[in-house]
Amino acid sequence: MMTVNDVSKMTGVSIRTLHYYDEIGLLKPEKYTDSDYRLYDDAALEKLQQILLFRELEFPLNDIKEIVNRSDFDKTKALEQQIELLELKKEHIENLLNMCKYLKVRGVRKLNFSAFDTSKLDEYAKKAKEQWGDTPAYKEYAEKSKNWTKEYESGLMADFTKLFEEFGTMKGMDPASEEVQAQVKKVQDFITEHMYTCTDDILYGLGTGYVGGGELSQNIEKMGGEGTSEFIFQAIKIYCGK
Repeated sequence: MMTVNDVSKMTGVSIRTLHYYDEIGLLKPEKYTDSDYRLYDDAALEKLQQILLFRELEFPLNDIKEIVNRSDFDKTKALEQQIELLELKKEHIENLLNMCKYLKVRGVRKLNFSAFDTSKLDEYAKKAKEQWGDTPAYKEYAEKSKNWTKEYESGLMADFTKLFEEFGTMKGMDPASEEVQAQVKKVQDFITEHMYTCTDDILYGLGTGYVGGGELSQNIEKMGGEGTSEFIFQAIKIYCGK
């Protein structure tokens, strides 16, 4: 058995996120101690691995809960997909590393941007989503995005990024203030308009991901500066009445 602190250290998933997964019934510990400490067994860790795969594929938490709790959920297929996804990420990182080593030795004589190409990752994620994506939110997202061009998607993501940059300028404000809460609503409305219906529960789940300590948190910190991810989470928490 492992405590929530042990699981957090081993996986990089924040304790706050693990607590939230428990609250919404996504990942329950095997048992609780008399002091109400959460204890996780191997089955719970296996399920967490499956959850992290679908988080990498950017599925909403409500959809992940529905997928992993199906009676016909194929654990082997999920694990095989995770291995393939990690192999593709490894290849991508190795390409970037080799490019940097080459530039260090030879200098910038001939610019080559092929190492930045993420088309393999993008295509794999698309196919994986198609295999699992029969949840309402994914169907809605698939319908809205089916005719997107690369240029349109890039512009959309740039607009989404600006919302987080704007949060960074508000960090000195009270997260409960009218202006900050209006910014949270902008995020929720943006997701609903362009991706899928973002309920308060889905928004709160996204908020836990923003502050979860992984790559997503790091990207938000780059957009808005240090402390932005925590500030956004606190603002979302107030907005959703948690």
